[in-house]
Amino acid sequence: MTPQLITLVDPYVYEALQSLDEKDVVIETARGTVRGKVKKVKPDHVVVEEKGKDFYVRICQIIWIMPD
Repeated sequence: MTPQLITLVDPYVYEALQSLDEKDVVIETARGTVRGKVKKVKPDHVVVEEKGKDFYVRICQIIWIMPD
């Protein structure tokens, strides 16, 4: 039997993040705040560059997003 992969995608958050591609943002997560430039947006995570380092944030952990 082949294992099945199940992912939950929040299409509205995904779409909002895509509209902020290459823009500075503040993202509040369950573990704290990430501030930086949106570098990549995938259905399950976003890559934010902060002070030259990449942070991979799972979309399901995002509480709110604000353009900076």
